[in-house]
Amino acid sequence: MPVTFELQHIDEASGARAGLLHTPHGDVKTPVFMPVGTCATVKTMTVEELRALGAQIILSNTYHLYLRPGHDLIKEAGGLHAFMHWDGPILTDSGGFQIFSLAELRKLSADGAEFASHIDGSRHHFTPEKVMEIEMALSSDIAMCFDECSPYPADFERVRQADKHTFSWAQRCKAAHQHPRQGLFGIIQGGTYPELRAQSARDIISLDFPGYGIGGLSVGEPKPLMYEILEQLTPLMPQHKPRYLMGVGSPDCLFEGVARGVDMFDCVLPTRIARNGTVMVPEGKLVIRNAEYARDFRPIQEDCDCYACRNYSRAYIRHLIKCDEILGIRLTTIHNLHYLCHLMQDIRQSIFDGGFNALRQEFWARYQQ
Repeated sequence: MPVTFELQHIDEASGARAGLLHTPHGDVKTPVFMPVGTCATVKTMTVEELRALGAQIILSNTYHLYLRPGHDLIKEAGGLHAFMHWDGPILTDSGGFQIFSLAELRKLSADGAEFASHIDGSRHHFTPEKVMEIEMALSSDIAMCFDECSPYPADFERVRQADKHTFSWAQRCKAAHQHPRQGLFGIIQGGTYPELRAQSARDIISLDFPGYGIGGLSVGEPKPLMYEILEQLTPLMPQHKPRYLMGVGSPDCLFEGVARGVDMFDCVLPTRIARNGTVMVPEGKLVIRNAEYARDFRPIQEDCDCYACRNYSRAYIRHLIKCDEILGIRLTTIHNLHYLCHLMQDIRQSIFDGGFNALRQEFWARYQQ
C-alpha cells in the first residue's frame, strides 16, 4: 500500500498517540497539524518558508483546483507536487465540504452533487467517480473519499440520509480509485448522533481504507459536544490506522483532539486570522492590529523563535497591517503556522515522555478562549 501508518507509542495516562505516517513523498510524524493550501499555495507562503517553520504535510482542495486551473492542467504539469514546487506529502480533500458550504448553489442526490461555481455560476456535477478522476490527476499522496457533510443542527433523518450517501459514495470511490502511489482515506460522518456515528464508523471501516477522516465536526456545534463525539468514536476506529479530524485547528481543539486519540488535523484558521491581524500566543489570541500595540516593541511572543518574532516588533507588524502592506500578513501567517507546528512537536514529544497530561494542564492554565 502506498500509505501506511506505524503506531509508535500510546500515552497510558491519556490515550494520546504518536506515530509515523509513511507516504510516497516522505514520513510524517504524528500527531500533526497540516497547513491548508487551498489553491495549491498556503496563502502568502513559499514552500521553503513552510519547511523552515516545521510544516510536514499540506492540504489542497479538490473543488477549487478543479475549477481553476483545472485538474487536467495540473496533471500535464506533472501533478500537484511539481506544479506547486512542494516535494513533501500532500493530502487533497474531496470537495465535499466545499459543496456542503455552497448551500443554495447545490443539489444533492444519490448519484452525487450538482453545483454552481462560486466563481462564474457555471454548472458542474461531482460524482464519486469524477472526484476520483480529479484527485488521481492531482496525484496527491492521500486522497479523501467524496462524502456528504451534514449541517448542525440537523434532524436524525437528514443525517441518516447523508450517511447513506457517504457510505455508497465511499464504495464507489474505492472501486474507481486506481492510482498506485496514492492512498485513499474514507470519511466517517454521523453528525452529533452517537448511534449514527457508530453505524457510519462500522460501514466505512468495513471497506478497509488505510486511514479514516472524521468529518462533520467543527461545523457549528459546541466544542464540548465535539469532544463527546470523539470520545465515543475513536475507540471504534482501528488502532493501527491514522485518525484525521477534518477542519479543526485551534490550539485548544488540538490538545483535546490528541487527548481523544486523533493523529491528524487541518484548518484554515491560522492563516485566515493572520490576514485579519490576529496571532496565536500561549494565552490565546492577540489582535495585533489594535491600537494598544502601536508602541509595543516586543516580539509577538517573547519565547518564540519564528522568523517574525526574531526580527520584528508588534509595533512594526501592526504598522504594516494598518497600511495594508503584504509583509504584515506574511509575518502573522509565519508566526501562526510556526506556533501550531511547534505546538504539535511539543505534544508529540510529551507523549513519548509520558508528560502529555502535564503539558495539557500547563496549556489550559494559560490559555483564554
